[in-house]
Amino acid sequence: MKQTPIDYQTAKSIIEGYGLSDFGKATIREVVAISSRLEETTQTEFIHMEMGVPGLAAAQVGIDAEISALNSGVASIYPNINGIPEVKKEASRFIKAFVNIDVSPEGCVPVTGSMQGTYASFLTAGQCDPQKDTILFIDPGFPVQKQQIAVIGSKYESFDVYEFRGEKLRAKLQQVLAKGNIAAMIYSNPNNPAWFCLTDEELRIIGESANQYDTIVIEDLAYFAMDFRKELGTPFQPPYQPSVANYTDNYILQISGSKAFSYAGQRIGVTAISDKLYHRAYEGLTRRYGGGTFGTVYIHRVLYALSSGTSHSAQYALAAMFKAASDGSFDFVSIVGEYGKRAAKLKEIFLRHGFTIVYDLDLDEPIADGFYFTIAYPGMTGGELMEELMYYGISAISLSTTGSNQEGLRACTSFIKDHQYGLLDERLALFEENKKGK
Repeated sequence: MKQTPIDYQTAKSIIEGYGLSDFGKATIREVVAISSRLEETTQTEFIHMEMGVPGLAAAQVGIDAEISALNSGVASIYPNINGIPEVKKEASRFIKAFVNIDVSPEGCVPVTGSMQGTYASFLTAGQCDPQKDTILFIDPGFPVQKQQIAVIGSKYESFDVYEFRGEKLRAKLQQVLAKGNIAAMIYSNPNNPAWFCLTDEELRIIGESANQYDTIVIEDLAYFAMDFRKELGTPFQPPYQPSVANYTDNYILQISGSKAFSYAGQRIGVTAISDKLYHRAYEGLTRRYGGGTFGTVYIHRVLYALSSGTSHSAQYALAAMFKAASDGSFDFVSIVGEYGKRAAKLKEIFLRHGFTIVYDLDLDEPIADGFYFTIAYPGMTGGELMEELMYYGISAISLSTTGSNQEGLRACTSFIKDHQYGLLDERLALFEENKKGK
């Protein structure tokens, strides 16, 4: 091994100490643990690109509202399991303002982040029909959602949508859904990790397929309105955040406070269940619970059992952020646009040193710059590249953990500091030199 910023033997010893049979299958948390330990042991700064954690200040409007709520005494009171009226009303209005979809406040349910929202959605959707016991992942996707399926003890199927963009998606969905075992399908838009954005036509295909096979669609909008190629930040005016809700009533939207509002620490988001799905009764739910609709079971059975609701004060914060955004006094899209600027700079550095962008196109349009991007290096698997970059003080996760069939890494822009662009340039120049010197 040639000279690298992180001592090779030290890094090798620490990596081997984690007992991972395939380093490319390491979880996000394991990569964080290894890179943090290497940073501490070697006293060498790491460029952390593994964790999808907000790197901007939390929205002040939320902080002020939460402090006010705490001062009013809400910390001593259990919140209503349905959610406080303010957050339900403002969530419904926010969805109308930025998605142009009508969801009643009744179906807008606060959850402890989209992580809990998807977990409860998997549980409820999987109990509706005994014949439908499988979740379909339109990958690549957030690795922890498959961990949720493992914890529940459910089943899943998946495919890499990279190979089935456009009209090809219809045939693929028909092939999978025709088996009759899919309770729900899930995807993120913009996509984590690839950052492509499904088009309106692709969302129409998903919606029409959901209608044809009576399948629930879980749309993860963690990176809400972050396709920075479009002006999505003006409330009640087009263009709007694209959504499958335009094409089916069988939908659940997951809207997180973590990325759009940088409010990750308070674990707050909203699950928005369509009016039709909320009020629909399912034989499987009736047998299990003695009655109820999808929405009431989701709230009063599943969420109640999981956490008995979410933080009382954080609901006031989220309500205030939703309201300010819908009022037009809080331009959250411009604020998070910083991630797109970082991605453009980082991509340029990687490309200049011989790397390629894995998911580089949205059909025939260049992919947006945003929270994530994907990289590969010729002749290397994702696992090999992930391990080797550790020796250069650069940490990212392998695409193999996201359900992708492509070789490469997911890189996150959120933790990049201004001085690290030059540092990354130096380290990748050394990486390139060492590769050519082999």
